[in-house]
Amino acid sequence: MIESDIPALTWQGQAISCEGCAHQDRLAHGSCGLLSSCVHDRYAKRIDRFFGTNPALASQYIDHPYFEVRAVAVKYLDLFQINRLVTDPDETVRASVALRLPPKMLVKFINDEDREVRVRVASRLELQDLPAMLNDRDYYVRVVVARRIAPGLLFHMVNDVDDAVRREVAARIGTELLPMLANDREVEVRLVAIRRMPSGLLPAFRFDRDWRVRLEVAQRVPAEFLSALTNDEDPEVASAARSRLYPEQENIHG
Repeated sequence: MIESDIPALTWQGQAISCEGCAHQDRLAHGSCGLLSSCVHDRYAKRIDRFFGTNPALASQYIDHPYFEVRAVAVKYLDLFQINRLVTDPDETVRASVALRLPPKMLVKFINDEDREVRVRVASRLELQDLPAMLNDRDYYVRVVVARRIAPGLLFHMVNDVDDAVRREVAARIGTELLPMLANDREVEVRLVAIRRMPSGLLPAFRFDRDWRVRLEVAQRVPAEFLSALTNDEDPEVASAARSRLYPEQENIHG
């Protein structure tokens, strides 16, 4: 559906009329108009266009009953006015607030009941405050934390219950802790860890149960450990090992 097909209705489903509107005088200046820019429309884009051309009016709608109006108005409010919406009952409004507040003020949202709000908080929170979200109940919030938190604190997350979180940990954690993640129960986590490990640490993983891990090992493990991989049950792993151990023969066959 294109936007022009969306009817001009209020948030309560009633047809919108410009007659009697407090902003009727703005019609002549093109700063509002049906099906385009209207604060009374339930369609968020039209509300946004209205405040975009009339930003000074946003403060008049802080207490509007329609959550979309309040959420859009946040984009145009000053910090003092935004603070009035920190405890708004609607999560969409609080999520908008979380995008506008200075990072140092976001700690008040760390335990917000809505996961989208907490995702935005984790994305913008100052690094020294991120440890408070290490054990958030939502996996994606923890993924965001793992992407941003100081690498030295990632050891707190190596045993996270979600493999998506552990993959992020494996991508950033210090080399000394990579062997722990290279033994992870999920192959995708092991692969991330193996690909970052120095070659000297790879011999212990040449018998991994997944061929993709063994292939990574075969491609980088020190040559003295390759013989066991030349007869690997997976032909791609065996070929990679032989091509490194017997490069002359591989060239002849090629």
